[in-house]
Amino acid sequence: MEEELQSYLSEIGLSVSVSPEKGRCLFTARKFSPGEIVISQQPYVSVPKDLSGASGCEVCFSSGKLKNCSACHFVSYCGSTCQKSDWMFHRVECQALSKLEKERLKYLTPSIRLMVKLYLRKKLQDEKVIPTTVTDNYNLVEALVSHMSEIDEKQLVLYAQMANLVGVILKWPSLKLKEVAENFSKLACNVHSICDSELRPLGIGLYPVISIINHSCLPNAVLMFEGKQAVVRAVQPIPKGTEVLISYIETAGSTMTRQKALKEQYFFSCSCPRCIILGQCEDIRESAILEGYGCDNNACMGFLLRDSDNKAFICQQCGHVRKLEDIKKIASEVKTLSEKAEISLKSGKVYPSCHPMLGLQYYTCGKLEWLLGETANCVRSLTKALDILRLTHGTNTPFMKELLYKLEEARAEASFKLKPLVED
Repeated sequence: MEEELQSYLSEIGLSVSVSPEKGRCLFTARKFSPGEIVISQQPYVSVPKDLSGASGCEVCFSSGKLKNCSACHFVSYCGSTCQKSDWMFHRVECQALSKLEKERLKYLTPSIRLMVKLYLRKKLQDEKVIPTTVTDNYNLVEALVSHMSEIDEKQLVLYAQMANLVGVILKWPSLKLKEVAENFSKLACNVHSICDSELRPLGIGLYPVISIINHSCLPNAVLMFEGKQAVVRAVQPIPKGTEVLISYIETAGSTMTRQKALKEQYFFSCSCPRCIILGQCEDIRESAILEGYGCDNNACMGFLLRDSDNKAFICQQCGHVRKLEDIKKIASEVKTLSEKAEISLKSGKVYPSCHPMLGLQYYTCGKLEWLLGETANCVRSLTKALDILRLTHGTNTPFMKELLYKLEEARAEASFKLKPLVED
């Protein structure tokens, strides 16, 4: 399967190599331009985000008027089209869910359901009921890293309990609970939150090929979703022979905050250009803008930042220390930090110049300016949004078509307002 994957990737201008530090890496075998699709993949398995009564459609994740499956009364669909398209798979899941005691249904979290669907899909593919392809097979899941040796005992116990529940649901004598627990660890590091065009979460999914792509806090590509399809687009020119990199986390945080998040969830430390300056003047200035408090020493113009133990705040200029409890009481600082963060966002210090979040902020500003009658400002904001989002989102999605329509409408009104009045 590894050779087949390499062959498939070479056809679309990519290749996989193995690094001692990073493991598998995705490299370009040709140049990719900003906005160009690098790779896309449908999920191996996916589930809607909310399973407590008001879930989305199992297939398209849409909300609104949904109908539950008449047999299991658990899985919902928006209509007969989605239900019929999912029946070959859901019929086996339905049998398992229908036999589950009602008191256990409340423990069916998205992660549990995703794991149940993972094994059901493997079973159906093994039985040739569902076809396998080079990008849709269980071997790709087996190739993912679990990090079991780096997980603490408390988390291992939790995975074991979750695996046991999967065993109760499936009731397969041959099911290896240790393997299921290990797969839960794989999901924790590799599952993606599926979002709409405005980055609102709709569900979660496992994309084993996309998971090959490594992280950078200064990525050259961005992962977005068109429905449930994961689409990776270049956000800057990516020369031939360059590693494709996306961001796993929210990048609007200090280096220390980002490193902590990556270590806790993904078990590695980032060494991208933005992270290797940890502790240097440039990093301290950026961290101060994002998370700092002004030093209360009147003779000092420095910033207080958290220490590594998160027990106190230390001024980066004069060394003055304040307890964490003291900082928590300064409610007025929140407003100041928000204003600083807003300035930083606009200056491009937090997000790169081509980041979907930045584009969506311009989009939101444009809509507000339109409602306020500030047509000229609306045109400027929506134009900035379009310049960014056409690269991160493409141009053919319903969201982008709506943005283009809004921009044309705003331009037409702005042009009308500039026309001189003609007297009769």
